[in-house]
Amino acid sequence: MDEPRPDFIRMSPADRLMPQEEMLEVTHPRRSLQIGVPKEVSTQENRVSLVPDGVALLCRNGHQVMVEADAGITAHFSDHEYSEAGARIVNAPGEIYKADIILKVGPVTRPEMEWLRPKQTLISAIQVAMQCEDYFRALLSRRVTALAFETIRDKTNQLAIIRAMSEIAGSTSIFIAAEYLANPDFGRGKMFGGFTGIIPSEVVIIGAGTVGEFAARSAIGLGALVKVFDNSVYRLRRIQSNLGMRVFTSILHPKVLIESLRTADVLIGAVHAHEGKTPCIISEEMIMQMKDGAVAIDVSIDQGGCFETSRVTTHKSPVYRLHGITHYAVPNIPSKVPHTASQALNNIIVPIILDIGSEGGIENLLKRDYGVRQGVYIYNGILTNQFISKSYNLPFQDISLLMAAFH
Repeated sequence: MDEPRPDFIRMSPADRLMPQEEMLEVTHPRRSLQIGVPKEVSTQENRVSLVPDGVALLCRNGHQVMVEADAGITAHFSDHEYSEAGARIVNAPGEIYKADIILKVGPVTRPEMEWLRPKQTLISAIQVAMQCEDYFRALLSRRVTALAFETIRDKTNQLAIIRAMSEIAGSTSIFIAAEYLANPDFGRGKMFGGFTGIIPSEVVIIGAGTVGEFAARSAIGLGALVKVFDNSVYRLRRIQSNLGMRVFTSILHPKVLIESLRTADVLIGAVHAHEGKTPCIISEEMIMQMKDGAVAIDVSIDQGGCFETSRVTTHKSPVYRLHGITHYAVPNIPSKVPHTASQALNNIIVPIILDIGSEGGIENLLKRDYGVRQGVYIYNGILTNQFISKSYNLPFQDISLLMAAFH
């Protein structure tokens, strides 16, 4: 008979019947976080990343929140509301950037980068198409961990913030169209939708994604006749199912599209590119086929636009007329309704912050939460986004491999 191994613990039958130590999962100690909310410096950005209700929830969970004075004023949240919720109002933006986590809406600017410090966590939009190689090199040199709104996913693997903002953009685009269609200078003095005994408004939507779906919902709710075009039969079938009714759908067949544009009162560009810029779907010649006083809203302008005649406008000067068509091409349409959009952002961001605290830090959360991990494009000064790497010829490392090496 072989000799027992020296490292083998022999237990008698009686020992095996004795109560043994329970092996519990190792948990991380909760961590109190300091969160900074700076005032947005972009003139196009009216939203704020945290609303007073979110601040109150974070403070009740033992976290500290600093809000720069007037950070929520454009979204109609006062400093008094924030202070009543438990936030500390700070006048110096440099003081805000001493926090563990910085929550912004717009991308961090070059001057703001100077306040960032190593090991800090930055959560904001990134808007890759609007940046350059020097921008990312400067941000990498700050050795922060940065998460992008555009790539954070939820438990169902949906792009959580992108979907929420797309829903708002889709619905708002129809209300914008109604405003300008009725305008005597930019439209036809025509009421949007349908009215008894009068032919309903016709709305052509290019793209059957989330923006297109919610634009269609709002237009149908107002009584308009809706036509949806997309190059994917699957997406067209899905939008029919989600709307719960049959609407006019078509692949992007030029002849059918031009015929629809000739009678359309409103054209909505709702094409989304997963990477890079959106393709140009509507040519200038197609725009010229539309009737005078029609309204064309290019929601895709954030990614370059899908109308050949689109040029970027602002919230202060949102429209221009070309070939008799009123064009609206403001990037960041949700910023037109900042109170609602800020609440939607808050509802996604606050649970992530609470998870960071309960997991004992951002590294522990990233190891466990695949969806949040997908939002990381810089990890402690290391670029982890492959698209940015290819676009600007920067070295890249896979975030999952970095997490596997983390102890």
